[in-house]
Amino acid sequence: MNDFEIVTDSSCDLPADLADELGLTVLPLSFEINGKEYLNYLDGRSMPLHEYYDRLRAAEPARTSAVNVDAFVGAVEPLLKEGKDVLLPAFSSGLSNTYNSARMACEELAAKYPERKVICVDTLCASLGEGLILYYAVQKQREGKSIEEVRDWLEQNKLNLCHWFTVDDLMHLKRGGRISPALAFIGGMLNVKPVMHMDDAGKLAAVGKVRGRKASLDALVDHMEESAIAPKTQTVFISHGDTPEDAEYVASEVRRRFGVEHIVINTVGPVIGTHSGPGTLALFFLGTHR
Repeated sequence: MNDFEIVTDSSCDLPADLADELGLTVLPLSFEINGKEYLNYLDGRSMPLHEYYDRLRAAEPARTSAVNVDAFVGAVEPLLKEGKDVLLPAFSSGLSNTYNSARMACEELAAKYPERKVICVDTLCASLGEGLILYYAVQKQREGKSIEEVRDWLEQNKLNLCHWFTVDDLMHLKRGGRISPALAFIGGMLNVKPVMHMDDAGKLAAVGKVRGRKASLDALVDHMEESAIAPKTQTVFISHGDTPEDAEYVASEVRRRFGVEHIVINTVGPVIGTHSGPGTLALFFLGTHR
């Protein structure tokens, strides 16, 4: 039996019950709002997500922190002591130091437990994009694949995990340094919405812009049509920044246009939401390229 565990971080934004069903160990990143620090648990126990987004809407200052090396060591070492190997797919190195912390923890533990396998993967994914690639990793694990085979699948397929998203308020991207203050101001005045994706370096990249919210939502589905691999057979994930109605609209379009049956919708957690803001809408699927 391939006795290994998958450990990851809360940037994956999976529904807590789905993460439990998948058997994942999920370490919380942290976020700070109005000077007070909270842990980003998937079940929102530190702060309900609707409250968090209301506080962002009220312009309370917020920032985020990566998982540190000691936290990863503390989560992984007990599993190694139980005789289990550990696969650790982590939040994109293009957006966070979380992967580097995970890598250093794996190196430290591999030296301490040479008889065990401790493997770290930079997913180059974020939010439910990370969640979706974890979902597939667990399916491979359940098919009986070895830890090395699952690692190899992740490495071979992570740049096919497409992240397409838009935001409702450009000012949050401006605060995070993603766009210029001038563009944020003009875009807000003209009702311009960016269409963005995760590039091959695991960083956010602007691809285009459209006028109006509905056009930006439709653009995400258009990009899926351009690159999705056999979309009807896929599991598709959608995340939103406290705008469930928009998420349901995108889901309905994905079902109508491609016949997709399995769609998972969840709220963007504080780690990503701090930088993308309320009104974020993201669509994740497997494609021929990002």
